[in-house]
Amino acid sequence: MPRRLSPVKAGVSALSTALVVVLTLVSCTADPAPTPSPSTSTASRTFTFGTTSDPAGLDPALVTDVDSNRVVRQIFEGLVTVDPVTGDPAPALATSWNSLSNGLGYEFTLRENVRFQDGQPFNAAAVCANFNRWFSYPVQKSPGSIPSAFKDLFRTFSNDAKNSFFKSCTANSEFKVTIALNLALTSFLAALTQPAFSIASPAALVSETANLLDQKQGAYAVSKFALKPVGTGPYKLSSWKDGTVTLVQNPEYWGDKGQIQTIHFVTYTQSQARLRALLTGKIDGYDFVTKDNFDALIKNGQQVQQRDPFSVMYLGINQQIPVLADLKVRQAIAKAIDKDALIRSYFAEGSSATNQFIPPKLSGFNNQVPSAGYDPQEARKLLSESSYKGQQLKFYYPLDVTRPYMPTPEKIYADISAQLIAIGLNIKPVPVDWSDNYLGKVTSPGDHAFHLLGLNGSYSDPDNFVGPLFGATNSEFGPADAQLTSKIDRAKALPNGNERNEAYQSINSDIAQTIPAVPIAFPISSLALSPRVTSYPVSPVLNEVFNKITLSS
Repeated sequence: MPRRLSPVKAGVSALSTALVVVLTLVSCTADPAPTPSPSTSTASRTFTFGTTSDPAGLDPALVTDVDSNRVVRQIFEGLVTVDPVTGDPAPALATSWNSLSNGLGYEFTLRENVRFQDGQPFNAAAVCANFNRWFSYPVQKSPGSIPSAFKDLFRTFSNDAKNSFFKSCTANSEFKVTIALNLALTSFLAALTQPAFSIASPAALVSETANLLDQKQGAYAVSKFALKPVGTGPYKLSSWKDGTVTLVQNPEYWGDKGQIQTIHFVTYTQSQARLRALLTGKIDGYDFVTKDNFDALIKNGQQVQQRDPFSVMYLGINQQIPVLADLKVRQAIAKAIDKDALIRSYFAEGSSATNQFIPPKLSGFNNQVPSAGYDPQEARKLLSESSYKGQQLKFYYPLDVTRPYMPTPEKIYADISAQLIAIGLNIKPVPVDWSDNYLGKVTSPGDHAFHLLGLNGSYSDPDNFVGPLFGATNSEFGPADAQLTSKIDRAKALPNGNERNEAYQSINSDIAQTIPAVPIAFPISSLALSPRVTSYPVSPVLNEVFNKITLSS
């Protein structure tokens, strides 16, 4: 079979270009519901996708990892979605919207004749039921377990309502709803495109006790709703067992049902296992192709599609560990890491080293951010001048997983830890299987001094990268820098333009100087597809809904 290396589709390239432009919050004209299209074949169409881990649950409000969200995006929809060409917010369950009172509110016109997968009607009351659930998180569970998307959008919640960005949700009529804000939030509409803000059936939230995490899914505490999700999307859950999630077409879906009638998400934790499954026809595609898979894929006539870089990988530093609160120690750590060598060894061609967290395609990227530079000799000098006296520092890293921002975490850990040891740090490795809630362990209070993690962008605004990480005190990095959080809060509310751009450039510079974490790379992520796939909706923000896939047979 001839070589097939497919570039990212033209629409995705346009999206990437559009990411340069900061979103302008203006009213959107109505978008009529698409006409459902019949299947191109009377035969059942099945698509099997290899994932890197089992979902942590299927309640979109409580999951943050990409494998969970990949499934969630098929079952649920939000008020708005991402336009695949421009990158702007586009109609979904809302057909149009208007900004009110200089950004202190938004009135949404909702799509009519939509039903949830349990038969309940979608309307303004359902929207407010979801917003009010999200706003009430702190009185339901520990604030530490609230996903960053909600902290970033709401800031505070119902137990501190006066300091929240969110004020209220009002159902004006059956299909008109107003979201009022206490403070203007420039990225509000863009943030709503995230899977976290999917609209769930209020009846199912109640009947399946969505706020009671009394079930277990692997290492995760989940609700009954997380095991029986109900949204308005093109697919609904059929089964979930033995490492396979099966979805079936939603026959009552309001939009284009697409060609694929059944989806199987099958977990293969090892990249070589995913490769073998694709080459032997067990799966039709998989994501996060590692560097060592490329040659085999091309030689065997498989497609490789690349996303433009829209994620950042970093070394997390926990300042709750006393010695890491010493800036000289953090400066030594930053100078000890050879980022260029890591890129050459483990990341796909086109990935780049970075000294900041905001990608270059977004406003706020700062070409003048000071670089620590790779200088192990200076790192050893800084360490000798610091308060560090040989204390053991635990370095957490994940096993059996591939992320869009981190292709081979075990190998990346090995190189970074060797570089830290070389300057005189006493490193204790702490490997944690990803499915053993690695994400929860490194973002909760604990003894993690260092950890490997990253962030894949969800929408095209600089706040998406710095707000969730550094906008408030958290258990991942420890006490927040009050001056930095104040700057982030101010930048959120600034209208698009030079002042906002300069504000985020200043934030980038502050992060580079205070080093709450060390940014390593802006990685390229790739997915592999069999020749059977003729079209796949590649998206830098991973907004990939499978009713848009077409197959040749």
